[in-house]
Amino acid sequence: MSDSSSQLFSDSTILYVSLNEKKIERKPIPEDLYRNYLGGRGLGVKLLYDNLAPGIDPLSPDNWLIFAIGPTTATSVPTSGRFVVITKSPATGTIFDSHAGGYFGAQLRRAGIAVIVLTGASEKPVYLWINNGDVEIRDASKVWGKTTDVTTEKLLAETDEKAQVVCIGPAGENMINLAAIITDKHRAAGRGGVGAVMGSKKVKAIVVRGTQDIAVSNPEQLRAAVEHSRVLIKKNPVTDKSLPIYGTPVLVNVINEAGMLPTYNFQEGTFNDADGVSGEKLLERFADKSYNCFGCPIGCGRMSRIQGRTVGGPEFESIWALGPQCGINNLEWIALANEKCNHMGIDTISVGSTIGCAMELVQRGKLEHSLKFGDTTGILELLEDIAYARGLGVELGRGSKVFAEKYGAPELAMQVKGLEIPAYDPRGVQGHALGYATSNRGGCHLRSYLIGPEVMGTPVTVDRDKTEGKADLVILFQNLSAAMDCMVVCRFTNFAWTVDDYAEMLAASTGLPIDGRELLRIGARVWNLERLFNNREGFGKSDDALPPRFSSPLPEGGSRKRIAHIDVMLPEYYSLRGWDKDGKPTAKLLKELDIPIER
Repeated sequence: MSDSSSQLFSDSTILYVSLNEKKIERKPIPEDLYRNYLGGRGLGVKLLYDNLAPGIDPLSPDNWLIFAIGPTTATSVPTSGRFVVITKSPATGTIFDSHAGGYFGAQLRRAGIAVIVLTGASEKPVYLWINNGDVEIRDASKVWGKTTDVTTEKLLAETDEKAQVVCIGPAGENMINLAAIITDKHRAAGRGGVGAVMGSKKVKAIVVRGTQDIAVSNPEQLRAAVEHSRVLIKKNPVTDKSLPIYGTPVLVNVINEAGMLPTYNFQEGTFNDADGVSGEKLLERFADKSYNCFGCPIGCGRMSRIQGRTVGGPEFESIWALGPQCGINNLEWIALANEKCNHMGIDTISVGSTIGCAMELVQRGKLEHSLKFGDTTGILELLEDIAYARGLGVELGRGSKVFAEKYGAPELAMQVKGLEIPAYDPRGVQGHALGYATSNRGGCHLRSYLIGPEVMGTPVTVDRDKTEGKADLVILFQNLSAAMDCMVVCRFTNFAWTVDDYAEMLAASTGLPIDGRELLRIGARVWNLERLFNNREGFGKSDDALPPRFSSPLPEGGSRKRIAHIDVMLPEYYSLRGWDKDGKPTAKLLKELDIPIER
């Protein structure tokens, strides 16, 4: 590797923080890790795979919590301000990464840090204060127990008003499986219980102020590539019109018309008052202003004016989870419930889905409670009970899988590998369904977002009902998504850019001799290393499955009579992946991908 090719992280290091020893150490990123995993998700996955012993408790001091940015973070590459949190999930037991936008990632890079590794656990609440080259572990007792909005304000006042904060709320402190990490008061690294791991380490927040300039390998080449990428964003109707005007809630009516908007805990795929909770209605009734994350020309973020105050969002997934999933059509209430989740530090997708599961348990006579579909009574209070781990909130805070099993109806938990499935009924989209089943982190729509081609016709149109060719398409999107997560750029760019576009900007930024083919190979390497991690944790073929509900047809709507045909697609998926019949990567594949073979 030439000097120019290594300059990506010549200004950035891995910051190791031993919380029990109160020891802070900076180390350079090994060149082989940089070359093979780039940064972000890939680098975090590699560090976890190499350093975590199999079978550890995710909430024990032995687990690592990693914050990482990518090769293009804080450069001119569009959407380059994101960060990713990587850990072993208490919700799923799998390897896990959770992403957030905002401005924290860019400041972290400008503070000279590419990766923060938190090990061990503090005896007392602390927060990390990073001020360019200076790093301190500070007492957080004054903000322990505070909501995320209050915590953010107090820590900025104590450090630097221009700094950026990531923090947990009461949910993280109480180590519930649905706990998120919040930044900018309303952006969330929401899924998988990453906030619970942060709480287990008694880390309330990380505050960072970075002002260093970021060098790139070939400024002129990068300028041209970025200019082209912005043209592509303006040419695509999703990134140029739909998302900027309506934000992510633009999907409510689109998905409902396809008969795939999960309603009443996925019992139906059509919500009768979808328009009342749509992006169009949010814009009409409550729009305050739009919100752009660092370096983002799309601007899908929304701030809403609710009862005299400005609140973040709500996003499409949050509207669905707190709305149609629970049969609720009150958009104002949904916005308030979303704000409550942000303040408490709770994942809206998982909590809404778990409450929907509880409502169906009540409906079927398996749980005695006042919860019922369409009724908001007591739910705001229940969200606090979940965050503070009290009453029924203790059980709900473990997630739908554990909750439904306790009440003798595991089939009513709409989850994969312990992670609640988001707002697309898989019976209406065969490729997306396979993506759910094979996701390394559990029920996730972003591992292989085939809603684009299967429903929205972008970047290409494919038949959503066909199973032929879907395994190959899922693998392509999974590998590309993994590569994007190593760069740590926004998934929405996927609507407008090709893999070669990503590779061109990456090469110009870093000097790495990388093209689209090699970028996809890096993505495949990360995907298979995650699979190896999960295999050694006991996950296998039986876990690549959907809940039994999706083998029964939807009763009505645009996806009427459809089911998910996972059994048809999974063998082909394994074969194309280069895995054996039990879903394990073969020695031949690992050698081809330069993954050290452990047998």
